[in-house]
Amino acid sequence: MIEIKELSQSYKNKKVLNNINLKIERNEYCALVGRNGAGKSTLIHSMLGLLPVKKGEITLGGFSNKKENWKEIVSYLPEKFHLYPHLTGEENLRFFASLSSSHVDEKKMEEKLKLVSLWDDRNQQVRGYSKGMLQRLGLCVMLYYDTDILIFDEPTSGLDPLGREEILQILKSLSGKTIFMASHHMDEIKQICTHVAFLENGLMTKYTVDEFSQKHLQGVSGS
Repeated sequence: MIEIKELSQSYKNKKVLNNINLKIERNEYCALVGRNGAGKSTLIHSMLGLLPVKKGEITLGGFSNKKENWKEIVSYLPEKFHLYPHLTGEENLRFFASLSSSHVDEKKMEEKLKLVSLWDDRNQQVRGYSKGMLQRLGLCVMLYYDTDILIFDEPTSGLDPLGREEILQILKSLSGKTIFMASHHMDEIKQICTHVAFLENGLMTKYTVDEFSQKHLQGVSGS
């Protein structure tokens, strides 16, 4: 579903990504792991076409990311999803839903709002939402699009333990999706991911979660 071949990216004279190769199969849940500044955001932005690819090739669902048709099968949730605070939760969802189609599916809207436990709060302005509610509404927009590939950048960043658990339970409930998510929480990676893509010194290595834990986390407290 996701394939990256010989991807390199540099800022000024510093090489951030050095001939990255990565293949993520259909229905895999793969975590992107690396230290701060390792290039995780650079990799994701390159995948999404937000950064031009200087060297290498990226395909998403069989489509080159240099063309537009890949956008029909990919949804992206950034660390901070920009919603409209003066609109209600339902109005925000309706607006973003209308961007993908002239027809808004009312039944699907209800289904997704219930899935993220926001149906009862749908008529509240999002300026009054907690951070966890805002993150679940962003996730709701992604799920409304119903794409095969979901890409997240730190989906639980800044959430309290309850908010994190709510997001994780939603992700666990999904089926038929391929997920690629940047995260630095190894406990949540162990809960929902099948693989880890480890980015270090510009190089990429893919492991199963167990392989990564054994190689990099033995003796680390809280791993």
